[in-house]
Amino acid sequence: MSLLPNTVVNGNCLEVMKEIDDASIDMILCDLPYGATQNSWDSVIPPAPLWEQYERIIKPNGAILLFGQDKFTATMMLSNPKLHRYNIIWDKVLKSGFLNAKKMPLREHEDIMVFYKSPPPYHPQMTVGEKNHTKGKAVGKQAEDVHYFIDEGVDLLIISANEAAPMTPIVEEAYQKGIPVILVDRKILSDKYTAYIGADNYEIGRAVGNYIASSLKGKGNVVELTGLGGSTPAMERHQGFMAAISNFPDIKLIDKADAAWEREPAEVEMDSMLRRHPKIDAVYAHNDRIAPGAYQAAKKVGREKEMIFVGIDALPGKGNGLEMVLDSVLNATFIYPTNGDKVMQLAMNILEKKPYPRETVMNTAVVDRTNAHVMQLQTTHISELDQKIETLNGRIGGYLSRVATQQVVMYGGLVILLLVAGLLLVVYKSLRAKNRLNKELSEQKKQLEEQRDKLEEQRDQLEEQRDKLEEQRDQLIQLSHQLEEATHAKLVFFTNISHDFRTPLTLVADPVEHLLADHTLSGDQHRMLMLIQRNVNILLRLVNQILDFRKYENGKMEYTPVQVDVLSSFEGWNESFLAAARKKHIHFFFDNMPDTDYRTLADVEKLERIYFNLLSNAFKFTPENGKVTVRLSSLTKDDHCWIRFTVANTGSMISAEHIRNIFDRFYKIDMHHAGSGIGLALVKAFVELHKGTITVESDEKQGTIFTVDLPVQTCETVVSENSPAFSVPATSVTSTDAATSAVAGAPVTPATSGYSGSSSLNDALTYEEEELEKSYDSSKPCVLIIDDNADIRLYVHGLLHTDYTVIEAAYGSEGIRKAMKYVPDLIISDVMMPGIDGVECCRRLKSELQTCHIPVILLTACSLDEQRIQGYDGGADSYISKPFSSQLLLARVRNLIDSHRRLKQFFGDGQALAKEDVCDMDKEFVEKFKALIDEKMGDSGLNVEDLGKDMGLSRVQLYRKIKSLTNYSPNELLRIARLKKAASLLASSDMTVSEIGYEVGFSSPSYFAKCYKELFGESPTDLLKRKG
Repeated sequence: MSLLPNTVVNGNCLEVMKEIDDASIDMILCDLPYGATQNSWDSVIPPAPLWEQYERIIKPNGAILLFGQDKFTATMMLSNPKLHRYNIIWDKVLKSGFLNAKKMPLREHEDIMVFYKSPPPYHPQMTVGEKNHTKGKAVGKQAEDVHYFIDEGVDLLIISANEAAPMTPIVEEAYQKGIPVILVDRKILSDKYTAYIGADNYEIGRAVGNYIASSLKGKGNVVELTGLGGSTPAMERHQGFMAAISNFPDIKLIDKADAAWEREPAEVEMDSMLRRHPKIDAVYAHNDRIAPGAYQAAKKVGREKEMIFVGIDALPGKGNGLEMVLDSVLNATFIYPTNGDKVMQLAMNILEKKPYPRETVMNTAVVDRTNAHVMQLQTTHISELDQKIETLNGRIGGYLSRVATQQVVMYGGLVILLLVAGLLLVVYKSLRAKNRLNKELSEQKKQLEEQRDKLEEQRDQLEEQRDKLEEQRDQLIQLSHQLEEATHAKLVFFTNISHDFRTPLTLVADPVEHLLADHTLSGDQHRMLMLIQRNVNILLRLVNQILDFRKYENGKMEYTPVQVDVLSSFEGWNESFLAAARKKHIHFFFDNMPDTDYRTLADVEKLERIYFNLLSNAFKFTPENGKVTVRLSSLTKDDHCWIRFTVANTGSMISAEHIRNIFDRFYKIDMHHAGSGIGLALVKAFVELHKGTITVESDEKQGTIFTVDLPVQTCETVVSENSPAFSVPATSVTSTDAATSAVAGAPVTPATSGYSGSSSLNDALTYEEEELEKSYDSSKPCVLIIDDNADIRLYVHGLLHTDYTVIEAAYGSEGIRKAMKYVPDLIISDVMMPGIDGVECCRRLKSELQTCHIPVILLTACSLDEQRIQGYDGGADSYISKPFSSQLLLARVRNLIDSHRRLKQFFGDGQALAKEDVCDMDKEFVEKFKALIDEKMGDSGLNVEDLGKDMGLSRVQLYRKIKSLTNYSPNELLRIARLKKAASLLASSDMTVSEIGYEVGFSSPSYFAKCYKELFGESPTDLLKRKG
């Protein structure tokens, strides 16, 4: 499986990791149980299966970091010496072990073991700490650690002594107690150790001396910068060097200093030597960290060209010896082999009682400009080979895992076969028992058949009664709804708007307010006036936004800061969006950092407009079942406190090209969504007015995130910035045009902490469906309106609700779902909608069996012929351009429904389908239904549910589909078909009346005779008598 970011998976780690893809993890950071307590959860995981999964899922250059202490650290290091690289010592802020404080010291360190196949990216960090090693402290700490391991009774010690003399008695103590001791790189002043592995530092020193003597042609002054004084490598490298230059009398060692293996002290000591010695021909550095420090000191005084620089290590990589030779910092460096893998293998051989060498000495070689490039290529090639080997090892492990899986499957198959054999035996015995029971049941069967005939007749009667009751219920609901509705009144919008928007809009808005105050208005009149008022307010806000831009550009924007609690304000403003979240089935979350002071000075009106604009856009571009998240936090930038809030929504992605222009005036990304295109530009202006910043990020996985940073301001900061405050109107923008569209007409619910919009969505959806079921009237033609604009839906609903049952849907997907459920007589759909547009919605409806017969009218604000052609190609029956005449819309609706009624008469009367303009899917549907009835007519248990399953429809969908096409219910059509077949058999066969009744699917001859007489006016017996 592919894990998403921040995914938490609970389970057995060995089992869960099996579901993770191969080579898909960049880093594993794990604090495994150490097994140090008696708790059930503190059980050590077996290393073998753990490493099998770790090596499979980690990338070739991924890192595995494991925490450990004491014996657990040694266990994990020895469990995979091949991948172990080094350890990091974690200096913990809080010490642990207080319960045992009287028995042992507190613990303030923990190990972090680093494992990897190929080197991962590594970014060195400079930290504040001690400039140089303190010898006494370093040696004392090392001695303390070794004593601790001895007391713990470890199985083996690997030691690289900081200094030989202080560590000698401690190593001897461990050796005498039977603990194997491996010395790495540095020996002690005794031979009481188990094994030594490292380079011959004496020979390396001799090689350096011979190289310098050869380079200086046997004559020159040399200075030496040594490693940590008292360590055996430093002493042996000096001794070897002195032995080599003793053969060259004119090579003089004129100065020597302790650089403690580090660059900084080397630079200081070299600077001092340069002042003391005017002529230096060569610098001998004990490692490649000391050498660049000496080079840098010489370069500062311009003397780096006068001398040669030789180091030891020759490690590859940036800043190491090999690169410095290629960069001409060093003239040469000598290879110092580390061979950590050989150290771990040697430890394993000792623990497993295998033969091992006591002394393992690694060879050295010089690296200068003649061979440095070749060595770099070899190092790169070796690294590539290591990666390939690791890849092959991973594949082999995968193959072995598959073989193990196949073995498990094989054994499981054998078990299943045994179980099947046992089951067959049980079945055989059961069949024998069944045969005995069949004899007893045969007599009871005759009695049950008689009772079944009676129940079949009663069932048919109940089916008919249920259908009639459903129709009566719909009629009663509609009658109740009609009594509650007032008469519909039409108002004409004032559309002759001049270039001066504010004056005519004011002349519209003020009279509307006065009319709304009149309590004698009918419900429809009040609703239409509210519609006018909302849209006037939207236009006024758009004009105000444009005027605000002019003020901002002219430097006349008013800014009135007051003390604001941002958290309380946001929580209050969130209430306006809860209804929109429920309506679009969006999960709405609001998070904030606890115990944080969010008070600051800000312009409340402009802060509110920033928040509403961003949140409205998030709701507008988030699809159904998406998520909108607001996070409020604090941060520090440039020693100043800031308040940050982010608005994130899923399901929409903004390309990099759009992000560059998204804050430009009148810039719109998606022409399918309504809006002025200046909302975000105004948001940015208001944010900058608060000295803040706004940014946007977007990708396919996380969606779109707007981030606003506002500085925390006090009275002093505002005064210091000389920002005069002016009074502003007391108007408060509670929503943008998009937010108004989103929440218009929806009730506001009080906010709760967390603002999880998903909690009440199911209840709201259920309530909406129940209300629709209650108001559904099957006696009226049903019209479905699909439009994302609530005002358009309200207006068209007002036009149609008197003569039609009206169903509404806000989006294309919701419209398709309701069309499939209610099978309306006609659909009116807008073209320009987010998500599934009107054309695509029409195409899908016309391709479905349940809805292909429904006429569709498309509404659009675009009158281009190309779009009309596209709509008709999608199956539309009519096309009306906005703004549209209500009379034209009513006429189109009436004509299409009347035409559909005539189609019903053709189907119901059994006339030829070719005479009417019927879609092929409806023809195929009716023919398939008739063929199904003919095929299963003899089955007396056939019912509407069975027919619906065979036709691929539910019982309700089949009933409404058949009723809309033929004016008959499915039960009526089935009964008529059976009786017509019976009439044909009576006229052409010698079968008795009972035989014919059973043949056509009637379970009772008496019920068959009754139904036959109701349809044809005479009983089957009378027909036979008349036939003679």
